Amino acid sequence: MAPKQTGQITSAAKAAAVIVALGADQASEVYKCLQESEIEQLSLEVAKLEQLPQDRMHEIMEDFYNLCVTQKVIAEGGVLYAKDILEKAFGPQMAQDYINRLSKSMQTRAFEFIRKANYKNLLVMLQNEHPQTIAFVLSYAKAEQASQVISELPRDIQLDVIERIAQLESVSPGVVQVVEQVLEKRFSSVESVDMTEIGGVNYVADIMNHADRNTEKYIFDELGKRNPELSDDIRKLMFVFEDITELDNLSIQRFLRDVDTRDLAIALKGSNDTVKEVILSNMSKRSQETVLGDIQYLHNIRMRDVEEAQQKIVDVIRRLEDSGEIVIARGGGDEFIA
Repeated sequence: MAPKQTGQITSAAKAAAVIVALGADQASEVYKCLQESEIEQLSLEVAKLEQLPQDRMHEIMEDFYNLCVTQKVIAEGGVLYAKDILEKAFGPQMAQDYINRLSKSMQTRAFEFIRKANYKNLLVMLQNEHPQTIAFVLSYAKAEQASQVISELPRDIQLDVIERIAQLESVSPGVVQVVEQVLEKRFSSVESVDMTEIGGVNYVADIMNHADRNTEKYIFDELGKRNPELSDDIRKLMFVFEDITELDNLSIQRFLRDVDTRDLAIALKGSNDTVKEVILSNMSKRSQETVLGDIQYLHNIRMRDVEEAQQKIVDVIRRLEDSGEIVIARGGGDEFIA
């Protein structure tokens, strides 16, 4: 049996219909669990909502109820368990439809209290925890918060936490709930639990981009010995070609002196207009004409070749930064003297 169709009504309008159906008393309880922006959006939808036929309202409420059942079963036993139960209740097609729809909307609100917390309080809470717990919790924090906490952890713990964050993937709601219950005693505000992708190398790169230079250097020096492949993967994500637009003019002019002209042409062939404009504006008119001429005659360039050329230029920039010839602005308190 396929899910019932609710026409062209939007998800926001369906939510408004549910609120109306609940009545004022129950709707007010729902509003208490929402953020200000959500209340505003939902109230607007309620105001815009046209009168719906009784059968349509019944379909929306039944659909909402079935989604609630799906979320409850997933939270209690995981997706595989839920699929088995829901197939028996709704049939294979409808069960899969509800699971797919719920999975797309499960953007985490878990550990919202952590993202609002002062990093020093977060550090006090986590400093005596196991590295796996620290990694898990920091995966829900803002990258800037995570970098501040990591920079103040003992050196050996820093590396362990970085590796564990990079290796984190999806976590079941049940596990999140257990950890939240433990931490609830230390913080007052805890939000509902959903499933989300957490951690990973991309997130570690974001953390490192916010770390101070001393912490960054130590972690990469030591991580390079312990796990060189991971160290290299993180480095590649830390400063990408498009970040060139954030460099000052002198830094751009400096790295251009060490870049091969053909590599530059290939790199710019696949770059966006903003990057191209920033780079060309820091070149002499003659050099501009040469590069633009090279770009014009480049045909059938593979994306892989463009990425390799861009990576070569990024490597030059990193090398010049390591030698102190250029500065890439970091989060977390870089200070400059005029």
